[in-house]
Amino acid sequence: MSGEDFDIKKTESVRSPLLETHEEKGIKRLLFFEEVKKQLWLAGPLIAVNVLQYCLQVISIMFVGHLGELALSGASMATSFATVTGFSLLMGMGSALDTLCGQSYGAKQYHMLGIHMQRAMLILSLVSIPLAVIWAYTGPILLLVGQDPDISAEAGLYAQYMIPSLFAYGLLQCHVRFLQTQNIVIPMMISSGLTTLLHILVCWILVFKSGLGSRGAALANSISYWINVALLALYVNFSPAFKKTWTGFSKEALHDVLNFIRLAIPSAVMVCLEMWSFEFMVLLSGLLPNPKLETSVLSISLNTSALLWMVPLGLSGAVSTRVSNELGAGRPGTARLAVQVVLFLAITEGLFISLTMILVRHFWGYAYSNEEEVVSYLTTMMPVLATSLFLDGIQCVLSGTARGCGWQKIGAFVNLGAYYLVGIPCAVLLAFVLHLGGEGLWLGIICALIVQVTSLLIITLSTNWDQEAKKASDRVYDSTIPIDITS
Repeated sequence: MSGEDFDIKKTESVRSPLLETHEEKGIKRLLFFEEVKKQLWLAGPLIAVNVLQYCLQVISIMFVGHLGELALSGASMATSFATVTGFSLLMGMGSALDTLCGQSYGAKQYHMLGIHMQRAMLILSLVSIPLAVIWAYTGPILLLVGQDPDISAEAGLYAQYMIPSLFAYGLLQCHVRFLQTQNIVIPMMISSGLTTLLHILVCWILVFKSGLGSRGAALANSISYWINVALLALYVNFSPAFKKTWTGFSKEALHDVLNFIRLAIPSAVMVCLEMWSFEFMVLLSGLLPNPKLETSVLSISLNTSALLWMVPLGLSGAVSTRVSNELGAGRPGTARLAVQVVLFLAITEGLFISLTMILVRHFWGYAYSNEEEVVSYLTTMMPVLATSLFLDGIQCVLSGTARGCGWQKIGAFVNLGAYYLVGIPCAVLLAFVLHLGGEGLWLGIICALIVQVTSLLIITLSTNWDQEAKKASDRVYDSTIPIDITS
């Protein structure tokens, strides 16, 4: 039963309130569980896709780890630098398609999905050129900001061999959003799985058999990202599922570029401001007393957080798709229900993961280190980490709602205030003034998350969903190109 059916029932209930109130409750319950099924069907494969894509970098680092400490340090630093200066920016810009493709699909303007994707592919490829130049000078840049000369040189070499992956990653983000907004997620999971399996083989050949060493791992990243893009591109081109949404390359993708950029820039800012703040915490940990211990524990905490974050990230993708589709289709009631359902799922998942982390806090450290000092420190950090993950899960799905509605500009301002006016100053105060060390840095992140969650929750709860559906309709039809022009 659709949201429109529910609105009809609600109107009819005026005539016989006692009888219809009971029926209305049953309808609400049915709609709620139908929405739960839809979101879990979307989120499950998306979680798998996120984990598998995340594993590409991790597998490369694991192979490099067998080459020695310097190679590992250089590869880790290069990966962190690449995330901050390249991947996070492209991921953010690509998320503009969550709004554009999702709402167009809901409005049944199917031919526009291909146009939006081509436009995004063009812009992200152009943006990748200056980013590639930055990556080419990774070594000198790291040296300039005071990093160790040997590690900087090693990281610079690793980043140079990763440059081809930059262009592939941008195209991959476009294809993922194109498929996701059409509720087609299983093929993405299959392609990511195949890519990850092949990546292990490619890494082994290039790192150990070709004599390239750590450069081979970086090159393996590039090859694997291009394999994933090729698999999805072939699927889009040859599958009959896309005969309406992909009609081939069109010069119309060159039109209305500014409108895409107006949404892509705040989308990128929204993502980058959050991701950069976590990287900033790692840099601050190096300034603490006993920096080796602090950096090790914070790195383990970030690693754990990043892996577990893939679950709410999948839910975020699911609600972004559901909200954008329903607003585009002119069903504000169902869009509101989708937000209610995802908040229920995020809170349930967050409580489960947080409680599990607290229960295993005495043992988790041994998965990363045999040093008792590290394990003991991590034991005290786990409740703090569990709290941050719970809050991060809620903000993640609220951010997905924001993308589905097209609120990226609002989200960018919220993230700026939460992380850079509250989070980082609190982290500095707690870690360096109150001498709470790495725990203080993470408590600063929690302060930022509280502000972020509260702000996004207030915005979401005060939303006029009928008005949002009207805005979605205006956005879709203002950018729509007649079918005969695109053909």
